[in-house]
Amino acid sequence: MSMVTVYSTKNCPYCRMAKAFLDKQGVTYTAIDVGVDAVAAQKMITLSGQRGVPVITVDDEIIVGFDSRRLNELFGTPATTDTYDVLIVGAGPAGLTAGVYCARKLLKTLIVSENIGGQALESWAIENYMGYRMVTGEDLMKKFEEQVRTLDVRLELIRVSGIVQAEGIFEVTTASGALLKAKSLILTQGKQPKKLGVSEEEKYLGRGLSICSTCDGPLYKEKKVAIVGGGNSAVQTAIEMSGIASSVSLIVRSTIKADPVYLKKLEEIKNITVHQHSQITGLSGDQFLDQITIKTEGQPDQNIGVDGVFIEIGWTPNTEILDGLVDLNDLGEIIVDVDGKTSRAGVFAAGDVTSVKSKQIIIAAGDGAKAALEAYEYLMKTR
Repeated sequence: MSMVTVYSTKNCPYCRMAKAFLDKQGVTYTAIDVGVDAVAAQKMITLSGQRGVPVITVDDEIIVGFDSRRLNELFGTPATTDTYDVLIVGAGPAGLTAGVYCARKLLKTLIVSENIGGQALESWAIENYMGYRMVTGEDLMKKFEEQVRTLDVRLELIRVSGIVQAEGIFEVTTASGALLKAKSLILTQGKQPKKLGVSEEEKYLGRGLSICSTCDGPLYKEKKVAIVGGGNSAVQTAIEMSGIASSVSLIVRSTIKADPVYLKKLEEIKNITVHQHSQITGLSGDQFLDQITIKTEGQPDQNIGVDGVFIEIGWTPNTEILDGLVDLNDLGEIIVDVDGKTSRAGVFAAGDVTSVKSKQIIIAAGDGAKAALEAYEYLMKTR
């Protein structure tokens, strides 16, 4: 039996998913919260060279992040060869809601996703979802997941690598090499975070540069951090990190475009410095990032000492796996009609991966329900 240790933080959704995967496979492991145990945090950093969670050790092997492909190789069970009525790609608000509606229609349903929760997991606080005055993205997605798991829906945590249609059946290939088949598809795979596009960016990812503040934030207690972005997510992250870090620099390419409720909070916090009309042009440090260079309009370049940088500059749609399966717009989003239908019969889409203008959790969930109902109607007509 392998010796497995999971280094995690309390609010890290990817840590929770790693533990959920191990639990599902019956793997015994030791969980260590490096957000509260500084000694363990330093041990994790020494072992992995990473200042980010989760880090999983399996005997002498070190797995950085929730690497679903590697975990499936080590502990996964072979996928069924059955043909499903509906295969849902993605398990964010749209995908999970679609799963619930498909199950209620008694459709044989499979959800395949690299993570559970999607972009909603990145939200520190959600104040506009009906039924909650305020809820974290992780807690809301836990509720979604709990409801799905009470139903007859198969949920597989693995990345999809390709999709084709052959003789009326959709064939989905996963990163582990499994081939999954379905009579219809619902695409809800959301978006992925944009990167800064500066030299040495890849070098510092996990070594001071982070795309998940809810995961890695606790590792920066009493340290100096920078947040890049000017929308709601960036400002919300700056506000939350101001209570953890000693100082926060908010780097905004143009001007802040956050909702007034966040702007009011921002103005009241003393340890946040805002740099508008600015962008990061350089990253430097030895093993870990310790300095950024920013260029501000009309001013000379400025070097700022930091321990960490959190990127909150937007998202790009996860449509590279489709390879011409359905029509996309100029932004790379799946074009859908009002009912979630795509350009290909039997393929439906919902959530932030689509051309729907407003990207909100509540809208994604509603569109997931519509896509499921349309898939059901399609299957009834083609039987």
